[in-house]
Amino acid sequence: MRTSTVARNTKETQIHLSLELDGSGKGSIDTGCGFLNHMLELFARHGDFDLSVACHGDTEVDYHHTVEDIGICLGLAFTETLGDKRGILRYGQFLLPMDETLVLCAVDLSGRSFLGWAVDLPAAKVGDFDTELAKEFWLAFVRNCPAAVHIRQMAGENTHHILEAVFKGMGRTLRMASDPDYRHLGEIPSTKGVL
Repeated sequence: MRTSTVARNTKETQIHLSLELDGSGKGSIDTGCGFLNHMLELFARHGDFDLSVACHGDTEVDYHHTVEDIGICLGLAFTETLGDKRGILRYGQFLLPMDETLVLCAVDLSGRSFLGWAVDLPAAKVGDFDTELAKEFWLAFVRNCPAAVHIRQMAGENTHHILEAVFKGMGRTLRMASDPDYRHLGEIPSTKGVL
């Protein structure tokens, strides 16, 4: 079983996160931010990951520390569950439509951190969530699960739909990249012999 549990305790956040890569899409999410709960539930469901997140953060300030630190924890959990990445597909990509929105997500679990973020968010907030924090979430993720991640908006007018397409698309993309490569089980997916 590819599972991981991560705890992070700082003066800003206290987080307990568990991840099962080969799950069934069950999410038990309590971040203190309703919109982030929704995004992580979608991520888990569309990635077929079992994901549990409990966070107590300094939300009286804003959601920045909560969002960034959960991104850190999710990245660490993926890193732990993937191990040396032996036998995985390594690459994933998904083009996700959400009504008028179309978002392309692509990942290379390369061991090198990069985020290409080409997303135009018309609204600064969805509910009480600062939409610029979505980029901070994925930056925190790639810094702790070193990967080349590209998220590119092809179309979209509704900010909620755009961010929903990002999180659903990243769930599908990471599932694809972390799935077993049945033609090369037991092999590192690199000519270098290491990732």
